[in-house]
Amino acid sequence: MPKYFAIAQILVAVALIATVLFQLHGGGLGGIFGQAESTYRTRRGVERTLFKLTLVLAVIFVALAILIVASAT
Repeated sequence: MPKYFAIAQILVAVALIATVLFQLHGGGLGGIFGQAESTYRTRRGVERTLFKLTLVLAVIFVALAILIVASAT
């Protein structure tokens, strides 16, 4: 059974990486140095869906990690 959890965790990890990379679209290094263009704005549409999907995938990833550790002992 842990083999299936490991495969599922790899798939979730790839999906999590993809959703995080799709969110990075123009932040740049300006926010690190206090650039004036880095103002707060709300998420809408696809950006909001990607954000929620990222949160769900992160929770699933952690849950799978806990299941793998629990089943190995």
